[in-house]
Amino acid sequence: MKNKEPYLSWYNMLGFYPNDLELYEQAFIHCSVAVTQDGRRANNERLEFLGDAVLDAIIADIVYKHFPNKKEGFLTNTRSKIVQRDSLNRIALDLGIDKKVTSMPYATAHHKYMYGNTLEALIGAIYLDRGYRRCCRFVEERIIQKHVPLDKLASHEVNFKSRLIEWGQKTKLHIEFNLIETSTDGKGHPVFRTSVSLEGTPLGTGTGSTKKESQQLAAQNMIRKIHEDRDVQRLIEKLKHQQDAFAAKSRMR
Repeated sequence: MKNKEPYLSWYNMLGFYPNDLELYEQAFIHCSVAVTQDGRRANNERLEFLGDAVLDAIIADIVYKHFPNKKEGFLTNTRSKIVQRDSLNRIALDLGIDKKVTSMPYATAHHKYMYGNTLEALIGAIYLDRGYRRCCRFVEERIIQKHVPLDKLASHEVNFKSRLIEWGQKTKLHIEFNLIETSTDGKGHPVFRTSVSLEGTPLGTGTGSTKKESQQLAAQNMIRKIHEDRDVQRLIEKLKHQQDAFAAKSRMR
């Protein structure tokens, strides 16, 4: 690369020089901005989708190797702590991603996790530009080593069930946990499978070696859908609207 000066800011963030700079620029275009490329609107949503899947795989690999004697439930829980929206948003700010994002002024107020989503889009761009190995190096060196103390994070217990129940109380929507299956694994150890539902609609399942673990994983699964799944978000808005309509009718009687 002959003239590296324009690329220095990217090098400082990534630890390497990009090949296809347009990919990285697209990773920082939020959907609130209309940008046309090759006759079509371009933003970072597709790269975010790809980066989310790639990041999950890389974090799973890192956690699997770092904790060689831990069970599946522990590994799943630890990975989720790293890739949850709040964590990615914090890491994105530490990396200076907020300084490069192109968005409308109102976007940060309406898109709470915009910077974390942009980080995922950036990982998608790295994957397309430089491949999976370079992606792994970026996540290991720029994210895990600098911003994620794995042992400390793993020891920090997050009560997803309590968090979900509190959310249900705040939104006045009914949360229910149901044990749907009990079995044993190949070594005779108990295995529990729990479902969690919102106003009767199942939105998460979890499997663990104890009832508590299965409930925690089910709650964690549902919390992630609340933050990320647009169909679930539409369902929540519909339920809230039905609540408001019912309350209005009750006041008129």
